[in-house]
Amino acid sequence: MDVSVKFLGAAGTVTGSRYLLDLGDFEFLVDCGLFQGRKELRRRNWDKFPMPPTDMEAIVLTHAHMDHIGCLPKLVKDGFSGPIYCTAVTAELAKILLLDSGKLQEEEAEYARKKGYSRHENPEPLYTVEDAEAVFPLFVPQEFKKPFSIHPSVEVTYYYAGHILGAAITKIVIKGDKQTKKLVFSGDLGRYHDPLLFPPTLIPGADVVWIESTYGDRISTPVKPEEELARAINDVFSRDGLVIIPAFAVGRTQLVMYYLYQLMKKGKIPNVPIYLDSPMAINVSKLYQEFHQDHQLIAVLDNTDQHPFQHSQLHYYRKQEQSRTLNDLKGKAIIISASGMATGGRVLHHLFHHLPDERNGVVFVGYQAEGTRGRRLVNGDTEVRIYGQEVPVKAKIYSVEGLSAHADQNELMEWAEGFSDKPKLAFIIHGEEKSASVLAQKLKDELGWNTVIPNYLESFMLFEGI
Repeated sequence: MDVSVKFLGAAGTVTGSRYLLDLGDFEFLVDCGLFQGRKELRRRNWDKFPMPPTDMEAIVLTHAHMDHIGCLPKLVKDGFSGPIYCTAVTAELAKILLLDSGKLQEEEAEYARKKGYSRHENPEPLYTVEDAEAVFPLFVPQEFKKPFSIHPSVEVTYYYAGHILGAAITKIVIKGDKQTKKLVFSGDLGRYHDPLLFPPTLIPGADVVWIESTYGDRISTPVKPEEELARAINDVFSRDGLVIIPAFAVGRTQLVMYYLYQLMKKGKIPNVPIYLDSPMAINVSKLYQEFHQDHQLIAVLDNTDQHPFQHSQLHYYRKQEQSRTLNDLKGKAIIISASGMATGGRVLHHLFHHLPDERNGVVFVGYQAEGTRGRRLVNGDTEVRIYGQEVPVKAKIYSVEGLSAHADQNELMEWAEGFSDKPKLAFIIHGEEKSASVLAQKLKDELGWNTVIPNYLESFMLFEGI
């Protein structure tokens, strides 16, 4: 048996995670994500898949972020009909996120059509809500730490990755006629001291490793993120301003809600209204109670008097009409809304209306990919384009460290050091050029790893005649 891999995404860039494994008589995909960020990357989402989706027999997901699952509806629409394996939480999260994505894409296409700011005469969504719903029957949920078979020669096991609820390090064992080989995909690795999630699992050995490198070139400053968050909020409130927190609906929003509740209880920020303006984030927060065995918050959620997701200052806004009322909101309050990189969603309305007011503040709480509005705001741009208009940036922009769901360089190295037998080959993925290069060199110098930074659409033969 020969085994090869083709890199269909997250190669030389952070987003678009897709890896096609070919065993000759069995082809399957690890992750099926959207490209995000720069326009030239986003255009890849519309490209024809490099092989007929009908020829692919299975998909294995690491976790439910859109850059890992967001292309599933398009693939299914184009003919894929095989099983999609993932952890049980990931299946539920994916349903929430894909429905939201389909709705947003329909709305944005309609808005572009109405306002006439698209290059296309009749702009169409990449996929619809109906396309998203067609994915759901294909999910095959799995438990953590329990091996399952996706083919007579392929066994998969999920381990905690710590990145978001349900995120998994994925071990794939390929049983050839002569040898057995182990592949390990890090997925996105989380922090080692996250108050919500279990830390990434150490894996003792693998023949080939795919390791993410989002923060491969940087070490997080040892700060207490809740204190940094409090400083930013109090600075805005000193001007009687409004705080907008763009946050991913999965993971980051729940972490921010946890810290805000703790800060209010301890008197470190005023007791002010918090508006969670994201139906998706509201639905995700409920999953923390349903899947309590997959995170560390169970003792907190069991205490109804100390519940960070249910308290008098927290207001859940599901409806669009409720969201619009926040456009005229003034003074001390906090709006949490998606998306985390300000690439779409309801947060754009809040930025559109509140960025021009110098009293206000926008607090970013995670990684801002190259080419996103979030990156431009953090970089100090004085204008950003929203809904086809240039919006002046007079609100103060803050970036809070320590809230990232991604492991930094030290934590990536700590995970890599967990391999008692070094892999024969390590692919450095899911990072921009500099971060991938720095991590690749560090793994080579300190651990003696044979590292490769793959290019988009590049193929590699992993094993011959096993």
